[in-house]
Amino acid sequence: MKIADFYLLSILAAALVIAPLTGHTAPPAAAKPNPNLDLARQLNQAFVEVAEEVSPAVVVITVTQKASPTPSFTPGQDGSEDNSEDPMDHIPPEFRRFFRQQEKSPEPTRGQGSGIIIRKDGYILTNRHVVDDAEKIEVRLKDGRTFKAEVRGVDAPSDVAVIKIDATELPVAILADSSKTRVGEFAIAIGAPFALDYSVTFGHVSAKDRSNILQDDPESNAMTDQNFIQTDANINPGNSGGPLININGEVIGINTLIRGLHTGIGFAIPINMAREVADKLITEGKFTRAWLGIRIVSLREYPVYRDLVRNVQDGVVVREIVPNGPAAKANLQPADVITAIDGKSVITAQQLKDEIRTKAVGQNVNLDVVRMGKPAKVVLKPGEWVDKNLAANTKGSGATEGNSAADLGFSVKALTRDLANQYGVELVEGVIITSVDKTGLAANNGIKPGDIITSVNQQPVTNPKQFRDVIKSMDVKKGVIINLLSEGTAKFEILKDGAD
Repeated sequence: MKIADFYLLSILAAALVIAPLTGHTAPPAAAKPNPNLDLARQLNQAFVEVAEEVSPAVVVITVTQKASPTPSFTPGQDGSEDNSEDPMDHIPPEFRRFFRQQEKSPEPTRGQGSGIIIRKDGYILTNRHVVDDAEKIEVRLKDGRTFKAEVRGVDAPSDVAVIKIDATELPVAILADSSKTRVGEFAIAIGAPFALDYSVTFGHVSAKDRSNILQDDPESNAMTDQNFIQTDANINPGNSGGPLININGEVIGINTLIRGLHTGIGFAIPINMAREVADKLITEGKFTRAWLGIRIVSLREYPVYRDLVRNVQDGVVVREIVPNGPAAKANLQPADVITAIDGKSVITAQQLKDEIRTKAVGQNVNLDVVRMGKPAKVVLKPGEWVDKNLAANTKGSGATEGNSAADLGFSVKALTRDLANQYGVELVEGVIITSVDKTGLAANNGIKPGDIITSVNQQPVTNPKQFRDVIKSMDVKKGVIINLLSEGTAKFEILKDGAD
């Protein structure tokens, strides 16, 4: 071996020995691919892409409503501040500030909700309760643009509303076929809970066909026509009107209701129903709804009657018939079990409503019923359901009849969970007093905002429409008996014009 070659080999050997000492090691072997981790990354990316894709079609709706001041303290009997426990103490500080903003000032109140752009030329789908009593509506887009909006139409039974802004070429949400939504699939909510714009939460579709969340009262004309999707995606005040979407970025429902804060129980109107209603609101300004004038319950949900009735296993029980309604003019009777409409079987109350909703007003509908264990046929003509609440609000300024809440010195609203939280009261059946005229009959009798009216002259009231109907015929000069819950105590007051 030549000296030069030996010298070169010595240098290479020394390099191999020194390398570990100087940190110059061979690169480690590549980590084995983890298919589970790759799947998680793909799912993570899917959620990110859905949020990015759908958010531009979601809007934040700010509504300015008429003033309904709430006192910052409850006066005691001597007029001093009552030092009793404040219901707000049970609300976390960050939420307490949110609610306090609405009760300190007698100025018009501001509420916030969400909406979905469904047409490029500015039509937006939202909840009716988001735009109720609105004096001014402002819509803000994801890109920061703001627009004034006007209500195109509302439908009370479905709680659907359409508003319109003056804009073109807007991003539009893709609407799914909600009949194909499956329990257990991913559900993603986008909205503005507690004024936190474009918050994204996700969970699953917990259940479908939840139709017993709200109760119908046929005599009050406050019909509900909703078949909710239940979700555990976190929904809070401000999410109302926003979309519930699937993993494909398609809207499956409109977020509408919650059962308590942070309970993981939220409800959305299926987009198929919302789309059906919205199309009519856009083209005609209203949704014409066929109506039978009955209060119903599924036979499956009425086990006591199911054990008594013969020769029928499934159907819809007629619990009540509204006086002068379409059913009252036909040979339909309470306790009848409706099994089919025009030959199509119905099992749940919502199935019956879905079938009737599509019928033409004034045209014959054939009902198969079981009466006292025997089959029978009933033919009737559905009438047009009219939202009397809306009709009253759209009358001319001088078109009022009878007494009103203003004559008694206060104003009322439907007792929603949001208002119950705001006033620190229980969510019970009744209407809540939101403002009191300091010089009116109510104030003279110690009635104050936050009191809940449960009946008037012994007639139960569960919503503002029913309350207005009851007091119209009352004689204030003779006296009106108001049963109410005040700070959790049941009591009554007599409001009498000219009383000492």
